[in-house]
Amino acid sequence: QVQLVESGGGLVQPGGSLRLSCAASGILFRVYNMGWYRQAPGKQRELVASITSGSDTNYANSVKGRFTISRDNAKNTVYLQMNSLKPEDTAVYYCNAKRYSLDYWGQGTQVTVSS
Repeated sequence: QVQLVESGGGLVQPGGSLRLSCAASGILFRVYNMGWYRQAPGKQRELVASITSGSDTNYANSVKGRFTISRDNAKNTVYLQMNSLKPEDTAVYYCNAKRYSLDYWGQGTQVTVSS
């Protein structure tokens, strides 16, 4: 059974930082491309950052220079370090694992940026 379990969300003030984690089980983690997506109320889910099995990274323009995605294949975990958070970063953040036609999602973790 495949599971992606996100953690690390919460309430933070503007300018603050959070680190999200996504622990994967039931898949051969090291061969999967991993991504973080987010969905704000009333908006479509959007890609925030992705990292390939070879550790190439890609970021949405809105988070470049503020967010960093990384992976630890020994721990089957992908991370999203979020710095200089803004109110517009408020959303539910989802972890995603993709390999060819295989596509798995976590349950999401809420990130709220507010003073």
